[in-house]
Amino acid sequence: MSIRVINFIKRAAAVLLFAPAVAFAAGASVHLDKAPVSTDPAALQHGAKLFVNYCLNCHSASFVRYNQLENIGLSEQLIRDNLLFAGEKTGDLMKIAMRPDESKVWFGKAPPDLTLVARARASGDGSGADWLYTYLRQFYRDTERPTGWNNVIFSNVGMPHVLWELQGEQVAKVTQNADGTTTTTLELVKPGKLSPAEYDKAMADLVSFLVWMGEPVAEKRKSIGVVVLIFLAGLFVLSYALKKNYWKDIH
Repeated sequence: MSIRVINFIKRAAAVLLFAPAVAFAAGASVHLDKAPVSTDPAALQHGAKLFVNYCLNCHSASFVRYNQLENIGLSEQLIRDNLLFAGEKTGDLMKIAMRPDESKVWFGKAPPDLTLVARARASGDGSGADWLYTYLRQFYRDTERPTGWNNVIFSNVGMPHVLWELQGEQVAKVTQNADGTTTTTLELVKPGKLSPAEYDKAMADLVSFLVWMGEPVAEKRKSIGVVVLIFLAGLFVLSYALKKNYWKDIH
């Protein structure tokens, strides 16, 4: 093996070793608001409605079928009447018609599938739900961007603010701090259809649905886990009593 190849391997190993630390450091300064994630069926149903009406045009959820929404309290008829608009069947996967190569031309990058986005965005600064909740509330007008929008925690994001009619329009105010750092605050200059509190609640419901999509059986898994722990505790008591009975003549 040549010296050049050995040096290349060493450099590659160093990059792989320190890349996670660099990524963590880069995101360490981002403040994330705590997402009020809910498992309430009404909140999840509202989140599903927002997802289908505002997100599913560009983002797919290709690991979830429409009929799985029955697990959050929607009947098959409600799903058919309110969430299917282009001839889909309730057993179909939540996919989109837009092709990845076309969307890459339009947005600079193909919009990602959102089935597992709440898990994918988890970091040392907070959960994926916290990131999504903060992100969806921190869009602001930026005339220098192709879409006319930017985001505080995702600078130069390619995604337009598709929920702007609900939130309204915000502008960014940058303040220079004494220590040389800057602080960005957002000011609502044009109200939307919802008040700030109502919009925050809507985004909490949307994020709750995105979290649910990442693991639709999470609540069932937790309830089964409790039963298993109770069973193991009872089994431990019986096993210990049996052990005491076996060894009573020796001890």
